[in-house]
Amino acid sequence: MNKLITTFKHIFSIEELRSRIINTLLFIAFFRLGSYIALPGVDATKLTQAGEGGLFGLLNIFSGGALSNASVFALGIMPYISASIAIQLLTIALPYFQKMQKDGESGRKKLNQITRILTIFVTAAQAFTYLQVTIPTEAIMVDPWFFRLYGVAILIGGTMLCMWLGEKITDKGIGNGISMLIMIGIVSRFPASILQEAGSRGMSGALMFIIEIIALFFVVMGAIMVTQAVRRIPVQYAKQVVGSKATAVGGERQYIPLKLNASGVMPIIFAQALMFIPGLVAQSFAEKSEFASSVASAFGDFTTWQYNVLFAFLIIVFTFFYTAISINPTQISDDMKRGGGFVPGVKPGEETAGFIATILDRITLPGAVMLSLIAILPAVANLFGVTRGFASFFGGTSLLILVGVVLDTLQQIESYLLMRKYEGLMQSGRVKGRSELINR
Repeated sequence: MNKLITTFKHIFSIEELRSRIINTLLFIAFFRLGSYIALPGVDATKLTQAGEGGLFGLLNIFSGGALSNASVFALGIMPYISASIAIQLLTIALPYFQKMQKDGESGRKKLNQITRILTIFVTAAQAFTYLQVTIPTEAIMVDPWFFRLYGVAILIGGTMLCMWLGEKITDKGIGNGISMLIMIGIVSRFPASILQEAGSRGMSGALMFIIEIIALFFVVMGAIMVTQAVRRIPVQYAKQVVGSKATAVGGERQYIPLKLNASGVMPIIFAQALMFIPGLVAQSFAEKSEFASSVASAFGDFTTWQYNVLFAFLIIVFTFFYTAISINPTQISDDMKRGGGFVPGVKPGEETAGFIATILDRITLPGAVMLSLIAILPAVANLFGVTRGFASFFGGTSLLILVGVVLDTLQQIESYLLMRKYEGLMQSGRVKGRSELINR
């Protein structure tokens, strides 16, 4: 306890760090306030609540319930995430975007500007669909088409404001602002979920509730291990003789850290976005076919084995796909060759690229399997009687985002402490965020 108190004293004794933490808390408070301000012309008492399963339930978790509240921040930062993913894929597929990515700071600014413009169009499309499909007519107190017209404009403004808040947290606060807003949306649901779980167990189920908390602790530890695990490839740099005195420079050994889970949460998000398709297609034929009706029922419940087998398979496929487009062994090999580096025992060039690709394939498979297991853990927890709200914290996208953002934030705080010659946050070792573990 004394160590913890001393660490907090050190944190708040650094003026810049203290200012950044306070700024972060203020921006987060403003973000959460906007999540409870309903769109004008909506009767909040007549809104239908979002389910925990499906794509709508996933987005509602990310927005901290703002989606089901029909708030001005209902879409939150997710349109920006969608636009960023699209631009990232374009930088791989189109030479024009590849050139901008290699142009340094100026290219990065152009890509950011294109992403912002694309975000407006993505938000407009999602906002119209959201207002048309999810808000019942009886909850709209004005002309429906007029409501959708100004509602789209308000939701676009809300998303752009969330983008601004995320950028301000990155510049003036602590941690990555965009990831921080998503994490806050997820964490905001945790107190209500744990209270609901405790209430459902009652006094007679107190022992089971304690077991659930212990199980959650070990699940979080497992998620941290999957997030942090790396395979380090040794790289030796040849010695060079420079100057009239023939001083030897270089010759140091470094490492290429390949993450066990290099794709992060993206495979789960992609797979989750596609999981509504089988049920939707089967539902259209449910009245004519008993088989289609059973398929619609199976894929309409995220706890069925059919749903989870397909979900796990899609995650494994998308893990390999996203890893392949994120890490280029040939580029890594070329960069090493230009810098005078080589993997001991492997010839530079194509053999090095093949060696890196082989290792990447070998670690991606267990990483993909572990990621799929984490993704289906909420369904397993629900089958054991855990409420759906609390079960969502046992795995899936929510848990991985929480772990990643918390590790990144703690790493930044520890860097401030170490720069001021204080001790780190832990008695042994260093906190390693995602930024330390992969070099893209």
